[in-house]
Amino acid sequence: MCHDPRSRPPAPPFVTDLDSTGFLELTAADGNVLAAYEAIGAGTPRARLVVLPDVRGLHPYYQALAEEFAQAGVWTVVIDYFGRTAGAHPRDDTFEFGPHVAQLTPEQVDLDVAAAVRHLSGEGTHPVHTLGFCFGGGHSWRLAASEVPLAGVIGLYGRPSLVAEVADAVHAPLLMLVAGADHAIPAQDSLDVADRLRAAGKDVDVHVYEGAPHSFFDRSFADHADACADAWRRMLAFLGAAGEPAEPADDVTVPAAP
Repeated sequence: MCHDPRSRPPAPPFVTDLDSTGFLELTAADGNVLAAYEAIGAGTPRARLVVLPDVRGLHPYYQALAEEFAQAGVWTVVIDYFGRTAGAHPRDDTFEFGPHVAQLTPEQVDLDVAAAVRHLSGEGTHPVHTLGFCFGGGHSWRLAASEVPLAGVIGLYGRPSLVAEVADAVHAPLLMLVAGADHAIPAQDSLDVADRLRAAGKDVDVHVYEGAPHSFFDRSFADHADACADAWRRMLAFLGAAGEPAEPADDVTVPAAP
């Protein structure tokens, strides 16, 4: 498991009003109906983001994270992976994710992410990024080589082997945020993969937070507040959403969920 059940994400560097939040259902190209959570900030979105959670799926941690990104000017949708095997529902700490993770394929992740991209981007006129954590972090990096139309991908403490397997096909920029004291995923593994990608001419930015443990992006980890603040800064800059969001606009329209 990526995060303690009581964990919640640290606050972003600036906060504006939320316009709306809520659960929705999206339909993937294979007919899968997946649960999702959407957060939209006041004003015109400065970026659009699909969040890939850890193995818990659509857990309250990620609902809170979506709201924080929205307050930083980023229209955010968190997806759940397990509609095919566990139904289109949010997940809590009683969810036994193991059997469902075992049945999930990379192709299914791609289809579900693509459904969220369509929701965020409409006719493809707006760039969309992904952000993943642990299990979702590795898949977010892997999506840099997929056919899903993405402007870039971000992962925190993901497994770099997933993108290493498709290194030659990588075409989207990557941001790799790595926990230096991660006992499950050695930081050097991520650095080695980043070096390999850069040697092949890929656009990769990698940063290691020395001394930070797996799942350090947690407001209760006071010892790692600087790492959390830096991660926020790097993510928002990568998304093109650095600086305080613009004032709310009166003519913003949001498409209805399909």
